[in-house]
Amino acid sequence: MGRIDTLLGDITQVKADAIVNAANCTLLGGGGVDGAIHRAAGPELLAECRTLNGCKTGQAKITKGYRLPAKFVIHTVGPIWRGGGHGERELLVSAYRSSLELAMANGCETVAFPLISSGVYGYPKDQALKVAVDTIGEFLLSHDMTVYLVIFDRAAYTIGGKLFADIAAYIDDRYVDDHTDSGETQRRRMVMASMPMAAAEQAAAAAPSGLDEALSKLDESFSQMLLRKIDECGMTDAQCYKKANIDRKLFSKIRSDVHYKPSKPTAMAFAVALELPLEEAREMLEKAGFAFSHASKFDIIVEYFIAHQNYNIFEINEALFAFDQSLLGG
Repeated sequence: MGRIDTLLGDITQVKADAIVNAANCTLLGGGGVDGAIHRAAGPELLAECRTLNGCKTGQAKITKGYRLPAKFVIHTVGPIWRGGGHGERELLVSAYRSSLELAMANGCETVAFPLISSGVYGYPKDQALKVAVDTIGEFLLSHDMTVYLVIFDRAAYTIGGKLFADIAAYIDDRYVDDHTDSGETQRRRMVMASMPMAAAEQAAAAAPSGLDEALSKLDESFSQMLLRKIDECGMTDAQCYKKANIDRKLFSKIRSDVHYKPSKPTAMAFAVALELPLEEAREMLEKAGFAFSHASKFDIIVEYFIAHQNYNIFEINEALFAFDQSLLGG
């Protein structure tokens, strides 16, 4: 509910309420994703499409799924790339929004998208990906739906070259050091990293308003810290779990069980959603029983974004996917 995930594979095999077809204006089939969906759905799909009288760029129409696992196919027409100065971005945003609104109007709770216009229509893949993630993410802030972004091959899923290089250098500076030290140095680092701060030091660091407050924070569970931070940030529960790409049911479990221990990606997702600085993000992870580790590329990538004060969870997930890591959320 209210979350976006990425899948690697064939969109015609996705079991969702609706899959989105990157169609042409005739809606009568074509190459790429369009042709694959028509072949998998069978001739009945083409017969229904003939009754729709085509579709304008940036708009969407819906049909049955026929032989597909999906109940519906939402056909949308993305823009042809002409250099970026002919309203391409606005039309691509409209294609995604029109599809999402049509899915919502037809009671769909799960929808799978291809990367629209990034094939023969020539839209640069990194820019197409950003439009998809931003538009879907914005829609999900006010709607409960699970959206899958289905990538046929990993090469199609790219982040900007400079960002990729910056993250790779950040990983290299930290990850390589931990893996090239002597065994004794690594053991010493692991021991030091596993040693908790003294209670007095924690209290001094966390307590601007007195010892009682500091001691109460020492005993906080993950759930209690999360709810406190939501209040301090002036967010509603829904704003927080949607921004964290977290399922509403999972959030309800965390809220109702003071001793609930989330997964590491879930704990990190909340730290990102709350826009916590790195030290507070570390504290939240500790409450869940984890710590940032420079032996983990996943941890280093998330640390990179927090250190650079970029808290867009969908951009973080783009980078995690590009480096073959699991995604934030839950």
